[in-house]
This record gives sequence, structure tokens and C-alpha cells, in this order.
Amino acid sequence: MSSISTLDWVALGWFLAAWAGYGWLSENSRWSQRGLMGVSHRFRLDWAREMLARDMRVSDAALVGNLMQSVSFYANTTIYIIAGLLAVLGALDQAMRFTADLPFARATSRELAELKLLLLLTVFVVAYFKFTWSLRQFNMLSILIGASPTNPDGAGHERMVQRVAMVNSLAGDEFNRGIRAYYFGLAAVAWFIQPWLFLFLTALVVVVLYRRDFASSVLVVLDRDGA
Repeated sequence: MSSISTLDWVALGWFLAAWAGYGWLSENSRWSQRGLMGVSHRFRLDWAREMLARDMRVSDAALVGNLMQSVSFYANTTIYIIAGLLAVLGALDQAMRFTADLPFARATSRELAELKLLLLLTVFVVAYFKFTWSLRQFNMLSILIGASPTNPDGAGHERMVQRVAMVNSLAGDEFNRGIRAYYFGLAAVAWFIQPWLFLFLTALVVVVLYRRDFASSVLVVLDRDGA
């Protein structure tokens, strides 16, 4: 590890802090309810109320099926990415020669190259776990929709609405975490070229995610009534 420079350690620490810090900001901070995740949950509550009032829930099943198809696509794609990274790990010397020929690329030791590749592999393994857990929760949502009574009365109605909407939001939040891992995974690729570029792209990813979660046009449209 002595061959790894201070700048590389700083870049790695900044990456991990930015990933974890933005996750806390978008999910657990006092601003989280003003973002896409908070607004989406309100619409999921409306969806649950409308669903319970319907006798035929074919449209609801179709909507959940579409959501599951999207999550399944990302989960399958992530498996291919992980397999490709494992293949690169087995041919690291050739990969190092390739990156050395890139403009502005920095000479690196094999130990540092292994650390960079392991970081990238970890990011996409995390993404895979997020997507598969999201898929299981959407499965539970479909079961919950099938088990929901038509027009439940009194307090039972609101309890079922809250339950359906919460499971829907939990599944959607896991999917969002998997997508976030993809964004940070793209930033981690830059570490193979330059740690300064890694630092810059990590910050850029945070800015892009913030704009999409808290300052996007779709958020303005969705939150128009609540503003």
C-alpha cells in the first residue's frame, strides 16, 4: 500500500463520503421530503387509495409488472458488468497497458490498479444487491395488491393504503439506490485515468444527482399542488 499516493487516498475518501453523504441527504435529511423520493411517496399513497376502490386491478398489476421489468433489466445488466470486471481483474496487466496509453493517464502500480478495479467491482456488486432486493419487494407488492380487499372500511382502509404505499416506496427507493450506484460507478472509472479527474467527476455526479432529485423540471410538475 506504500505505492498508493496521498492524492489517491484523498480521492477514494472523497468518493466514499460523497456516495454515503448524498444518500443520507436524499433519504434521511430534513430536505428529503422535498425531493423526488418524498413527492413520489405521496403519489404512491394516491395510487393505493385508487387501487383499493377498484374491483378489477388489472391495470395495477400491469403497472407493477412494468416496474419489475425495469428493475430486472438493470439487475441482469449489472451481472454482465460484474462478469466483465472479473475478466479484467484476470487480465489486469493488459488493462494497465491500455490505460497507460490514454491521454493524461497517470502511471500506476499493480496494487493501485487492483484497488481501483476492486472499488469499481464493489460499486456494481452493491448495485446488484439493491436491484435484486427491489425486485423482491416489488414481488411482495404484487402479492399485497392481490390480497387487498375491495373498499375496506374505516381504519382498515387507511392501514392498507399506508402498507401498500410503503412497500411500493421501499421497492422504489432500493431501485433508486441501485441507479445511484451506477452514477458513482461511472465516476470511479475516471480513477483509472487521473485521481484529479476522479475527484472532479465525483463532485459532478453529486451535482447532477442533486439537480435531478431536488431541482428538476419533473419535480416542479409533480409538486405543483404541494408547493
